[in-house]
Amino acid sequence: MKIKKENKGKKSIFGTQQGIAMIVLAILYIFFYIKSMAFRSTTTLASIFDSSYYLSFLAIGVTFTIATGAFDMSIGAVMNTSALIAGFISIKMGLPIIVALIISIIIGLIFGLINGLLITKAKINPFVTTLATQMIAVGLGSIFTKVQTVNYPLRDAADGWYKSIFKLGSGFPVGIIVVALVAILMSIILRKTKFGRYLLAIGSNEEAARLSGINTEKYVMLSFVLCGFFAGLAGIAYSATYTTIMPGEGVGFELDAIAASVIGGSSLAGGKATILGTMIGVFIMTVLKVGLPFIGLQSHYQILITGIVLLIAVYLDVIRNRKEK
Repeated sequence: MKIKKENKGKKSIFGTQQGIAMIVLAILYIFFYIKSMAFRSTTTLASIFDSSYYLSFLAIGVTFTIATGAFDMSIGAVMNTSALIAGFISIKMGLPIIVALIISIIIGLIFGLINGLLITKAKINPFVTTLATQMIAVGLGSIFTKVQTVNYPLRDAADGWYKSIFKLGSGFPVGIIVVALVAILMSIILRKTKFGRYLLAIGSNEEAARLSGINTEKYVMLSFVLCGFFAGLAGIAYSATYTTIMPGEGVGFELDAIAASVIGGSSLAGGKATILGTMIGVFIMTVLKVGLPFIGLQSHYQILITGIVLLIAVYLDVIRNRKEK
């Protein structure tokens, strides 16, 4: 079987999916800009960037599982639990913050490995598997911290140095540079390496990929391990941005991440995934999250609108797949 080096099928009925997403992002931003004077402030722009860091890592990670035709429902809870447990251990044991950051990533990797093993070896459906590990992650974080919030050190504190990775004392959102570099690297891995091409091949036709000699179980498992790694990384970004972490608050973020990936052009059927499109989708989600309160709509409206946007994106994906057959 010949593995395609380029991810074809980006065309939708209106052009490229990324092009549509860019237009939607521009329209959303202009809409909020016109409707609210307060939205035009640099503080608002910084809030959009702050909200994008952890969501970007979640969305980048889940894009690799979506490439195989699966997705991970546990990443929001794993992000929260990673940050909770890492911070709790650091505070209670007095360990350096660098140890807590490493623990956060390790927890994400462990959950990713468990998901991968259950899906590939135990043959449990990805949705059921990751929904179960989502619940396990929420329960584990709450039990470990005794349902207490965890407060990470402030930026000016001795152990708060890592927060400068995402925002300098002047308020400049350096995190967007970090996220951009990570996105570029992962885009190259997805589109230009054997690993990425194999994932896309598995998503296009898993049986054909297996018959061509690809170890499909290995690569599907690695996609979930990578997704777990990014969930742990998102935990670091989340603690750097918001300082106070509360048990259970990460549930639902996985839907934003999946929506961002699909809006950007990734197909839930597998075989099509794009990091560039995912990043555009991330900013659509964050502009909605930050912008809605400025026009008098609270966070629960974001959930409603996110669901509608996700349905539209999936419907466009269905139409696109039909046109390509």
